[in-house]
Amino acid sequence: MKIIVDAFGGDNAPLEIIKGSAQAVQGLDMDILLTGREDEIRRAASENGISMERMEIANAPDVISMNDSAGEIMKSKSQSSMAEGLRRLAAGEGDAFVSGGNSGALVVGASLIVKRVRGIKRIAFAPIIPKSCGCFMLIDGGANVNCKPEILQQFGIMGSIYMSKVMGVKNPRVALANIGTEDHKGGDLQRGAFELLQKSDINFVGNIEARDIPADAGDVIVADGFTGNIILKTYEGVALMLMSKLKHIFTRRALNKLAAAIVLKDIRSLKKQFDYNEYGGAPLMGCSKPVFKTHGSAKAKTVYNALRLTKAYVEGNVSDEIAASVEKYRSLTSELS
Repeated sequence: MKIIVDAFGGDNAPLEIIKGSAQAVQGLDMDILLTGREDEIRRAASENGISMERMEIANAPDVISMNDSAGEIMKSKSQSSMAEGLRRLAAGEGDAFVSGGNSGALVVGASLIVKRVRGIKRIAFAPIIPKSCGCFMLIDGGANVNCKPEILQQFGIMGSIYMSKVMGVKNPRVALANIGTEDHKGGDLQRGAFELLQKSDINFVGNIEARDIPADAGDVIVADGFTGNIILKTYEGVALMLMSKLKHIFTRRALNKLAAAIVLKDIRSLKKQFDYNEYGGAPLMGCSKPVFKTHGSAKAKTVYNALRLTKAYVEGNVSDEIAASVEKYRSLTSELS
């Protein structure tokens, strides 16, 4: 298996990207194609004693910054490391593409260069987030602000396939983010999506309120990108605040420090559960070939975990499963109309 990696996607590029990729070569038995400024990649590897075994480089002179508009990937930044990686994926030179760069540019590039699965209306940003027991997928996390009910239905189907094939969740529970749990709650979008999700061949468990999302109430949470991004950012903010408060409590007095030492193992376990580095990032669901977005601040550990999930995505034939499911619903709709 060969994974294409954007060596200049993220705040810690290229060194941490190269480190994580080298670890994946050894630990995950894969080949890597790095895209970016070849001289800088080789210099970083040489200066830090990183082996380039099973790693190739595709030179790309430019970089898309976080401040660039999304459309620049097809214009002034068409020679960037991200654009080059997507072109290589589209050309069949790798099995998947991973980048920690500009999220908007990645969605636009994936849509226009790699293309969507036939029948999928929108590519969705789908982060994996910890909950009280395991983790869940939030789809969409911010790529599509304006949606229609059928788009949310597709999000639910794609999320269910991913959680089953990649995360190993049996019969994933799919829930619709809403302002109440009753079937009639929400606006036209939510009510329309509820009806379509009920008719889908997935384990749809109905509406879910935001306060119940952190509990073990669903494995896939479906939302339009506007709602999903607010859920995502609020979730992250509350988690950071609580961990900061907990640290303050355990360090402000000698007795508290002693108590912390007694429960240190449990504290570390809790911190690990909410550490985004453990989850790597998020797939771009609906893309015709696997594209994975890792965190912009990713270090080697995060890159490694992103590549681990990407490998599982490829091995699970998620893109093909999504295509087959969409075709099934297209055929069913045609028969009923």
